[in-house]
Amino acid sequence: MESQQDKSLNNPKGDVQSDNAPVAYGLIANAHVQVLCCCGSSCYESGSLKIIDNFIRVIAEYGLGSRVDVVATGCFGFCAKGPIVRIMPDNTTYVQVHPEDVEEIVKTHIIDGRLLEERLQYVDFTAHQLMDDSKHWSSYPKQLSMDAMLHDYIYEIGGKKFLSVMSYKIDADKCKGCGACKRGCSSHAIVGDLRHPHVVNPYKCTCCGNCTTKCKFDAIHGPVGALSERNYVEDLLVDVADPDKVVVAQTAPAVRYALGEMFDMPPGTIVTGKMISALRKVGVDYVFDTDFGADITIVEEAAEIVDRIRKFMAGDKTVRIPITTSCCPAWVNFFENEYPDLREYPSTCKSPAQMLGAVLKTYWAQRMGIPREKLVVVSVMPCISKKYECARDEFITDGNPDVDYSITTYELAKLIKRMNIDFGRLTDGQFDFPLGDSSGAGAIFGTTGGVMEAALRTVYEEFTGRTLERIEFDEVRGLDGIREAVIDLDGFELIVCVVNTLANARVVIDKLRAGELDYHVIEVMACPGGCIGGTGQPYHHGDIEVIKARQRAIYSEDVGKQLRKSHENPVILRLYREFLGEPLHGKAHELLHTKYRDKSIL
Repeated sequence: MESQQDKSLNNPKGDVQSDNAPVAYGLIANAHVQVLCCCGSSCYESGSLKIIDNFIRVIAEYGLGSRVDVVATGCFGFCAKGPIVRIMPDNTTYVQVHPEDVEEIVKTHIIDGRLLEERLQYVDFTAHQLMDDSKHWSSYPKQLSMDAMLHDYIYEIGGKKFLSVMSYKIDADKCKGCGACKRGCSSHAIVGDLRHPHVVNPYKCTCCGNCTTKCKFDAIHGPVGALSERNYVEDLLVDVADPDKVVVAQTAPAVRYALGEMFDMPPGTIVTGKMISALRKVGVDYVFDTDFGADITIVEEAAEIVDRIRKFMAGDKTVRIPITTSCCPAWVNFFENEYPDLREYPSTCKSPAQMLGAVLKTYWAQRMGIPREKLVVVSVMPCISKKYECARDEFITDGNPDVDYSITTYELAKLIKRMNIDFGRLTDGQFDFPLGDSSGAGAIFGTTGGVMEAALRTVYEEFTGRTLERIEFDEVRGLDGIREAVIDLDGFELIVCVVNTLANARVVIDKLRAGELDYHVIEVMACPGGCIGGTGQPYHHGDIEVIKARQRAIYSEDVGKQLRKSHENPVILRLYREFLGEPLHGKAHELLHTKYRDKSIL
């Protein structure tokens, strides 16, 4: 009679149980398994990405997606023996792995719990013996310490630390294999056959979160890998209860136009005042406006655009044109993963949330006499990817992040309900002074085309030296995937492009790489409609009228503002005069600008 084990191994789809998962025996019987694939430069060149793709495919075929994670890591310490694969929690390490070895590793080691043949095991060059556990390798500890200094992300398993990328994970027990997440993933990070559990390729995932809005079965969770999935609401509650902490909240432009939907208000209802009052009832000490951070961003980004354009016109061959925006962390992740050769094109400006965080932890903290370590900055964002952004190494000073953590619009709404706050009856609060005063240009950051329009209002005046009479740039508004416009800068024709979603970004950036574009400035937002359609917002279920209502609310707030140009905000002018100095230089450059990495070799 054929054994249950034989059935599992002979059935690559794992159809030996009603839940389409193989019987739990061997290594997976008692532990959650991690497959760590080295993507250091040597292993990368030897084909580690193909190995990762094969692991993801085979694990999905065997129905092991809920029990096995595939993680792309940094160097394991002995490049000559790569590609290297480590199986956790037993810490077995295989060397010189080929893509065709993957199914055997899954069958024999992960399912059966047996070591593979000696060909894939490591012979230590000092001990001259087989060593399947890398903790005994003579080269490994020193190599890990060096890599930890050179890279950003650390993945911890059982007390051991590994370099890693970040991604979402699909629970194979919940996934029905409908393919909705796969069709909605602009970075092609999700693999799997129809009606079989899907898996996220951690190497390609941008952490945008769009897959979570497509799934009807609550099967997608994350980010996992470098950081575990975190709902920072509990951290916020702990911090506001700590008398030694000063908690500051900053709220993104798009949040106030969607939050009301969670309390049965029509889409596009502006609830800024109630949002501020709710945060104060939660226990936050100060509430500032990320729109103010957007105004800072425009001052810096407009200066950068003008600087590059003037150098370009003067014949400087080193300047990179077009310049692209850099506010969206999923977009940043996308080009670092897939277009690292073009990473000199994006603006070096941090996002508005990170700029405001940096100013709060320096300028404002110093004025208030608050030690940096006692100040907690939490951002309320329409975007799941902002959780990832907070953890980027370049946004952390001496172990202390500029923005400590981020919660979404949806999470704030759930917290308000949890605390029995009657949102509809709240009186309108006001942002705290001085970092709560913003312009209409800052408000429109929340929609696709808004960053471009806000920048153009300042670029025009800085480039031409003339006052802009027509404030609105209708040419860049709308919801089309790719929108082009030509802006007359007193004789110079500035060609701009607005890109809505990463799928359309791929089309445009492929043309940029091929040298087929004549744009000067490109705006990219990952989520449909921009931040108003972000993955942390109340879900719109594909109803475009919801997005349009939120967009109309943004433009109405812009029109109602006394100030509509970022560079005319008197508080911004004071900040530069007292603290930041000249845009693009000195302290402004140190605090407000960033750098990008080639993540294709992680």
